[in-house]
Amino acid sequence: MKFDVAVVGAGTAGSAAALHCARRGLRVVVVESGELDGAGARWVNGVPGWSFDQAELARPVGDELHGAAVPFHLVAGWQGPAVTAQGMDLLDVDMRLLVARLQGLARSAGAELRAKTRVLGLEGRLLRTTGDDVQADWFIDASGLRGARLLDRPPPAREDLCVAAQEVRTCADPQAARAFFQEKGVPPGQVACFTGIAGGYSIVNVRVEDGHVSLLTGSIPALGHPSGRALLDDFAREHRWVGPRVFGGSRALPLRAPYLRLAEGRVALIGDAACQVFATHGSGIGAGLIAGRMIGESLAAGRGVWDYAVRWQRRWGGLFAGSERFARFSRQLGVETLACLVRTGVMGPEMVADGLDQQPPRLHARALPRTLLGLLRARRAVTPLAPVLVQMARLDRAYRGFPEGEDGVAAWARRHAGLGVLPD
Repeated sequence: MKFDVAVVGAGTAGSAAALHCARRGLRVVVVESGELDGAGARWVNGVPGWSFDQAELARPVGDELHGAAVPFHLVAGWQGPAVTAQGMDLLDVDMRLLVARLQGLARSAGAELRAKTRVLGLEGRLLRTTGDDVQADWFIDASGLRGARLLDRPPPAREDLCVAAQEVRTCADPQAARAFFQEKGVPPGQVACFTGIAGGYSIVNVRVEDGHVSLLTGSIPALGHPSGRALLDDFAREHRWVGPRVFGGSRALPLRAPYLRLAEGRVALIGDAACQVFATHGSGIGAGLIAGRMIGESLAAGRGVWDYAVRWQRRWGGLFAGSERFARFSRQLGVETLACLVRTGVMGPEMVADGLDQQPPRLHARALPRTLLGLLRARRAVTPLAPVLVQMARLDRAYRGFPEGEDGVAAWARRHAGLGVLPD
């Protein structure tokens, strides 16, 4: 059977793409290298609620919704000071159940899902696999950072990889857990996020609720720091109230800007395969869901994969490229500088909430007096930040003019090289 679309990878981005293509009447097949119930992330991930709306998907409910946003305490180092953000549109989602929902919806819409089928290569319109070869008009690579690599794009540099880990564990000693949070000044059930403890771009994020401990960690090992996996294991070992693992996992996340050419010929990249990750805090789930909707629209309308690439870059490219600039700046922040930014109010609740909601840092009217005073008090710490914020705004404007034709990308990249834009 000949298909209109072949999708490689049955995780969130791939299953979303299959769903949106099939919903619009396209004949779709998905090939997954492992078992379907092992595809994609297998842990709890914070996903902005608005990304489900943008992806035309119902927001998670029931067991899939592990928790809604609670006050988030960003602590400089282990001891503070801390800034508390709240009111975010952030959902803690059990990715195992989200992936299962998307796969089920894709199958109900008519997509065929094939498990334990590894891609061997692409020859024209024929996808060679370890099972039956697949003939299709269009191919979507949603196979992740180290997946099928249907397009020849340079892999992220090692120093642009964050190794993150997330686990849900039992709470072995609730009284000891309460004492820990009380010592840190964090009320029960809220999030304590210790940052800068293994380099500027590092966190140990802890929450206790309903007898369970949620742990999220991340760092950049190539810069000489312990990995997120090591940070999680060390924290659990040092705090005996953290009990046995219930579920979770670990993965390397690309922190570079999304590739400029998200499509070429008959192939499109989405999700981690496209480096569509909001680098400020290393989350790409929402971006992959939105990309899945956009490519379904482009292919169903007969406009091809390059149309998807242009539309995604014009709408989201500047935001995600800007997040990479902010993440690169944050790598240089030591605990003392972080503490200064928090203590003076420059890194206030609004800036933290914007980052968690995957929005660019904005100057909120109610925070303006505090921010201006903080800028005066923390001139030395803020000096490197100001050009980064300017660059982020300029990137957003630049990407809105992303070229219509693929042959114009190289010239566009050269024109904006001063903003850090590099050709693929």
